[in-house]
Amino acid sequence: MYILGIESSCDETAAAIVEDGKHLISNVISTSVKEQALYGGVVPEIASRRHAEYISATVQQALQDANMSIADVDAVAVTFAPGLIGAVLVGVNFAKGLAYGAGKPLVPVHHLRGHIAALYLTHPELKPPFLCLVASGGHSHIVEVQDYTHYHILGHTVDDAAGEAFDKVARTLGLPYPGGPSVAAAARDGNPKAYKLPVPHVDGKYNVSFSGLKTAVINEVHNAEQKGQAVNVADMAASFQERIDQILAKRLLAAAADTNAKQVVLAGGVAANGRLRQLVNDGAQKLGAKVYLPELKYCGDNGAMIAAQGYYEFKDGNIADLTLNGLPTLSIDYR
Repeated sequence: MYILGIESSCDETAAAIVEDGKHLISNVISTSVKEQALYGGVVPEIASRRHAEYISATVQQALQDANMSIADVDAVAVTFAPGLIGAVLVGVNFAKGLAYGAGKPLVPVHHLRGHIAALYLTHPELKPPFLCLVASGGHSHIVEVQDYTHYHILGHTVDDAAGEAFDKVARTLGLPYPGGPSVAAAARDGNPKAYKLPVPHVDGKYNVSFSGLKTAVINEVHNAEQKGQAVNVADMAASFQERIDQILAKRLLAAAADTNAKQVVLAGGVAANGRLRQLVNDGAQKLGAKVYLPELKYCGDNGAMIAAQGYYEFKDGNIADLTLNGLPTLSIDYR
């Protein structure tokens, strides 16, 4: 079964063809990230406009790369939530028109479910149940993946997402957007013990909080500036990265130990962070759990992950009609 996946929830306009939820046929990404970098982060209006400009050609290229036409596709899957609502609506409305015109089923896909499904592309042998940390610019969740379409949330951020914290700290340190890769690159030359950053306390054993950690970095920078000094960017990047990765890994591994998880996985943009991957891999092995990490190309937003999850949603009977609407927020366990 061939699924066309369309993704437009943030600043990537993406489309892909995936066979049976695991085998990539084509994958095309058109991004406005360089333009967004001029402003130090995503400007929703710019993202929406670029999606409207790029989406038709992006979908056409995905079909062309697969040597297919829309007639060869079994269903059209699209991210409908959560995300920047203007951006989401571009993808949803395009997918609705395409599915209607071609007489194909329309499959709504939750963005975070898509990130998790990216693991099936990297590791076709992976099957639920497993424990997953899905962390990105807008979300940080620890989730029990019970089967391909059912989830149980164990923990989540109570304020900023991990990726959002990386972006804001990068901007504070004068590093370019997106912040995750910039902070990681700067951290390679830094001392992770140079700055004593706080460990935020939060209710909920598996919950996380990053607002205070982000503010601590901002305060360090401002205090240094008031003294006519400057923080060491490499040291601060390394210290921040170490703290946030330790927090994420500790919560995930605690949940793994408590639930006796046999499989532990990472998903989302923050899953590309090398230090986090190392901490989770080492910790899970000590617990006797098998670790699955996504290929770096599948960590960020892409159409392949939406097509992959779309296959399982379709098999589960999750078919939308033309009243489908985009949503800015929606829990991963909504159905």
